[in-house]
Amino acid sequence: MIPVSYLLRFLEEDAPFGDVTSEAVIPEGTRAKAVIIAKQNGVIAGVEEAKALFEHFGVKVSVRKRDGEAVKRGDAILELEGDARAILLVERTALNVMGRMSGIATEVRRLVEKVKAVNPKVRVAGTRKSLLRPIDKKAILIGGGEPHRFSLSDAILIKDNHLSLVPLEEAIRRAKAFSVYKVVEVEVESLEDALRAVRAGADVVMLDNMSPKEIAETIEALKREGLRERVKIEVSGGITPDNIGEYAKLDIDVISLGYLTHSVRNFDVSLEVLSKLE
Repeated sequence: MIPVSYLLRFLEEDAPFGDVTSEAVIPEGTRAKAVIIAKQNGVIAGVEEAKALFEHFGVKVSVRKRDGEAVKRGDAILELEGDARAILLVERTALNVMGRMSGIATEVRRLVEKVKAVNPKVRVAGTRKSLLRPIDKKAILIGGGEPHRFSLSDAILIKDNHLSLVPLEEAIRRAKAFSVYKVVEVEVESLEDALRAVRAGADVVMLDNMSPKEIAETIEALKREGLRERVKIEVSGGITPDNIGEYAKLDIDVISLGYLTHSVRNFDVSLEVLSKLE
């Protein structure tokens, strides 16, 4: 679970000096019962995080749907009992976290199922294009995808800007010498550079912004030289839900999409106060 200390930063931003509306109009000590419901069909995520936030403020939480479960519009996800002011203080932060995570998990699940129907061995991954990384990476995992690198510290990914400064073969040699524990991935945009990268010892080659035809030709060239089995093939750039099936047909290992996190559509969840408790 994502640490509560990380989540509390969002709540502190939302209520830096408290929830003045609730403090003004709701008598101190008022207790209430509430429920969080799904307003659409999809995959729910962020349940653990929402639960932790409410419990941090003394609210009793009953979980009705767990992370990764399919939900339908109207399904109860969490039932809440406790101080009314606390429930309303946490409401928006909890819903924002659940909404974003569920939106990502829902889209990832959809694409994973679409890809698996075409080629069961291909995995769907996110990218590092996110500022809410712990939330987004966990949501990708809940949806059944691969999170890719969490940070610049996790794995070596040699990109075009690195290769503008250091020749490809030298970059791979230096990366291999740097650590025996780090996977070395190289981003390339041509058949020729893909061959060079594999010959130089890259563990993963990312074929970036290449058409399905160009990728197929690159893989055939690797096979002719007996290099395909040495390397994992990732494809990225220009891939959308509409064309992802064309890429999945190829002899590749991973499809990565930045849009899973930088263009996510929020999942609609709502908190409703059911009654005042005596």
